[in-house]
Amino acid sequence: MALLPVPYTKHVSLSVGSSVKIKGTSAMPFSMDPDMQVDFHTGNEINSGIAFCFRVYFGPNKVVMNTRQGGIWGDEETSTVMPFEDGQSFELDISVLAKEYHVSVNDAQCYHFRHRIEPGSVKMVQVWRDVSLTSVIVA
Repeated sequence: MALLPVPYTKHVSLSVGSSVKIKGTSAMPFSMDPDMQVDFHTGNEINSGIAFCFRVYFGPNKVVMNTRQGGIWGDEETSTVMPFEDGQSFELDISVLAKEYHVSVNDAQCYHFRHRIEPGSVKMVQVWRDVSLTSVIVA
């Protein structure tokens, strides 16, 4: 299967009931401290606001979730739950619910993040950093 370009961007329109499914693998061994970031942008440029930032630090086993409004980052929410496995492919599913995002990895619910910015304002999804992508599907 052909790999998608990274950084990968896709123009979207999200609403309650939408989901973003990302399939891929870390582009390097976890011992090299790779990371992956998924941003739900409120504009069509990478410097726009971010309604949801999901960043995985594979090596240190940490996930950080946040928002960015007016160029200013909010308070980080962190987790040390690490369902990603070194050298293994993953399926990341971010579901838009009425009050929060639910994030599952390989069909296991792992994280949640309350909306700070209306998900209907999301116009672009970007997936980037040290990741190889095989698909990104918005439904």
